[in-house]
This record gives sequence, structure tokens and C-alpha cells, in this order.
Amino acid sequence: MKIEIWSDFACPFCYIGKKNLEQAMNGREDVEVEFRSFELDPNAPVETDKSIHELLAEKYGKTVEEAKQMNAQVGQMAELAGLHYDFDNMKSTNTFTAHRIAQYARSVGKENEFMELGMDAYFAKGAFLNDEETLVELAKKAGLDETKVREIIHSNEYLAQVRVDETKAMEYGINSVPFFLIDGKYAVSGAQPVESFVSVLERAGGTKAEIKATQGPGCEDGSCSI
Repeated sequence: MKIEIWSDFACPFCYIGKKNLEQAMNGREDVEVEFRSFELDPNAPVETDKSIHELLAEKYGKTVEEAKQMNAQVGQMAELAGLHYDFDNMKSTNTFTAHRIAQYARSVGKENEFMELGMDAYFAKGAFLNDEETLVELAKKAGLDETKVREIIHSNEYLAQVRVDETKAMEYGINSVPFFLIDGKYAVSGAQPVESFVSVLERAGGTKAEIKATQGPGCEDGSCSI
């Protein structure tokens, strides 16, 4: 069984969905997971002096206090998945370079390691995912070659691979993430609870019918939209 996951480093539900899927898989060795690049905001600036709360408020036409409440709800959802989100110290940035490094990581079989470290750094540790030394350190921890990663950061290498993933997303009509595609046939959107993933995996292994799991709560439907 192959599961393709469209996600973004800056999508809080993507990390929750990743963790819930992993728990549902429970160490199954017959499942291949492949991450696909998806930029929630390709035009996001590399740096901004606005907080995550302020950016969310602007995006959804909310007050900053309302945005904080929304983030607190997402934080509670993350806790249920065993994660701790530090919204007050998150540093919003453009994720294109991180996606290009992830594409390199995929080519050498270290994609899951880099995605895990990158998401944890962004959501829990207040890391700036456009700082060269930060990206290099994460890459090294994931088992990637430091020299190669620096070359990627200072070039457009792996740009085409990112665009291929995003084009596929457009072809599938994907406009929010996380989005899970099982064996190219079964679609699941949003950060589903563990039980839902268990059910979907069981059904996907024994039926030809298309599956679309119910979306969970969140941003405000368990996924982040463009």
C-alpha cells in the first residue's frame, strides 16, 4: 500500500495528521509513505515582523484575540496527537526552500526524517525555516549531506520536483492540506483522528470503492487552505 501525503511545513494540521497516521499504521511494513510538496502561500515573505496570531487574524478576518483562541484549539488538538505547539514563538516564513530540501531528502530515502524534524522545529521550537544554518542542522540530523544541502539552498535545484507535486495537487483538485491519497484511489482530507485512519487503511486494503473520510475540526475543518 502506498500513501502520498500533500503537506506544508507551516500547516499545523499536517503535523497532527502525520502523527495520527503513524499511530494508525502501528509499525506496518506493508505501507509506503511518500510526502508531496504543497505551499499554502507561495508568495509568503521570507521574513515578517507579524506574529502567527496576527497573520491568522488577517487571513480569516478575525481579531487577534479570536485568532489566539483558534490557535489554542489547534494546540489542544496537537496535544492529543502527542505534540506541543508553541504558537507565540512560531516564525512565519516562505517554505519553498524547505520543500526543495525535502525533495532531495526523498531522493536519498530520508524524507520522513527531514519532514519530522522540520515540522517539530517550526511548530515546537520556534525555528526559522529560512535560516541556512538552521536548515543545514536539521538536514544533518536527518542524515543528509551538508554540502549538498548548502548547494540546494543557494540554487534552484529541486525546483522542478516541487512544481511537479504542486501540479499533481492541482490536477486532483487539492486546495487544502493535509491530503492523503492511498494507492492512487482513496482520498482522505484533513487531520483525521487515529481511529479514522485505522478504518480507512482497513477498508482501502479490502475494497475498490473510493473513500473520503469525514473532516475533523480545525482551521476550521481540520485542514489549511490556500
